[in-house]
Amino acid sequence: MLEKMREIIAEQLNCDGDSITPETSFKEDLGADSLDLFELVMALEDEYSIEIPSEELQELTTVGSVIEYLKTKGVEE
Repeated sequence: MLEKMREIIAEQLNCDGDSITPETSFKEDLGADSLDLFELVMALEDEYSIEIPSEELQELTTVGSVIEYLKTKGVEE
């Protein structure tokens, strides 16, 4: 799942996917602002056919936290 996440994040945030790890923070490490994060969430929702409620977004601050969240929603690679 990390590989697919790297592709999506690199495309949405125009960054180097190779440097993305589960510990990578969207705001601190990748410099994402709220619009970037909104677009990223939309891309993830499309890719994995899920809906991420806005009240849960503040918990999703790192790549690893998003992967764990997706797993709790039944998403596997």
